[in-house]
Amino acid sequence: MAREISAPVARRYLVLRHLLAPPRSLPAEPSSVMRVFDRLGSLQFDPIDVAGRNHDLALLARIRGYRREWTDGLLYRERSLYETYNKGLSLVPTAELPWYRITWDLWHERLEGTTFKEHASLVEELLERVRRDGTLGSGDVPARAAIDWMWRPTNQVRAILEALALAGVLGLVRRDGNRRVYDLVERLFPADLLQSRPGPDEQRRHRMLSRYRAHGLLGSGGGTGEVWLGTGKTPERALSRAALVAAGTILPVRVEGLREQRYIPASDEAFLDTAEQEVTAGASPGGAAPQVSFLAPLDPLVWDRRLLRDLFGFDYLWEVYVPAAKRRWGYYVLPLLYGDRFAGRIEPRIDRKAGVLSVAGLWWEKGFDPMEASGLPEAMAEALEAHREFGGVAKIELPRHLRPAGFVRLVRAALRERRPSSRAK
Repeated sequence: MAREISAPVARRYLVLRHLLAPPRSLPAEPSSVMRVFDRLGSLQFDPIDVAGRNHDLALLARIRGYRREWTDGLLYRERSLYETYNKGLSLVPTAELPWYRITWDLWHERLEGTTFKEHASLVEELLERVRRDGTLGSGDVPARAAIDWMWRPTNQVRAILEALALAGVLGLVRRDGNRRVYDLVERLFPADLLQSRPGPDEQRRHRMLSRYRAHGLLGSGGGTGEVWLGTGKTPERALSRAALVAAGTILPVRVEGLREQRYIPASDEAFLDTAEQEVTAGASPGGAAPQVSFLAPLDPLVWDRRLLRDLFGFDYLWEVYVPAAKRRWGYYVLPLLYGDRFAGRIEPRIDRKAGVLSVAGLWWEKGFDPMEASGLPEAMAEALEAHREFGGVAKIELPRHLRPAGFVRLVRAALRERRPSSRAK
């Protein structure tokens, strides 16, 4: 039988289990990165770096003093994490590699009779060079004529290296900016992980579980098909979900006001209990004063856009791929979470050359008055200061066009109080 919870309890549960009540509560140390992955299991990777890369922003919201080199070290030196396709290109724990092998296997099957056959001589040339000389990037080999690859014409060398990585022949050694450097997977991952091959159904169940682990309150539809990419066709998804329920791995819940039954990871039931206790007692999220966090555009908490609308009353669209003339908000706008409500949106930009974190835009949700929220200026100042430190810049700029002007003045004052020598303006 499904457990029934109120909408306020559902909202509180989500921020608690997402390590956002309060935000930036994990210690300022590299091991906190793995604590986030232990909880969420998977974070999407996106290379756009305006305010920080997507996974860095997700970690910054949860870890005090987060530094991007911590995750890079786990990816490219310790190899406790690696890149694979889960919900889009994602970072997942390397220990779970056997349960994501299906990604490599399906790509290998698809490419073997097409791309690898059509470009067999180049495939062998590149593999021989990697075997003989070690790591290889596309810039290390003279460019060849472009071929149709993915969504655009691409240099053959780069395309074939990417294809070999998709098929699990090569793995990512590191990224030099957006330039990828590869090596043979057997040189990068332990032999026992590469030899372990759970069955396809088991791998699909694991991938489906990864979505419930990452989000925490998905239904069967998820509001968008993107949530379920790579988990199989509809009948396969239904079987995987039923198996997870039968095993007690995910538990059904009913949220007041929502038509669709939803599920939580069984390990999260304690967060539901805590959420009910806090809401009943009228306590703040996590028992602390409400704080501000800027969420990544692909943060797992905002995956289900329909749930955001129905549960939080927040309509979010990442407009980075929307033509400029059609954008309602801006290029790289982030959801602004305050306590357990989405109070607005913010567009921060890090200019490392100029040494500035600037706020290009700030919008508040209808019905939310920032001037009436006690403690919000100080909470906003704390979030901005955390973002400034992450960006490694000296100044914070809050342009005059931000509204309401009185609130912005209070934030500037709070920033100066935090850092008397602050150059916030």
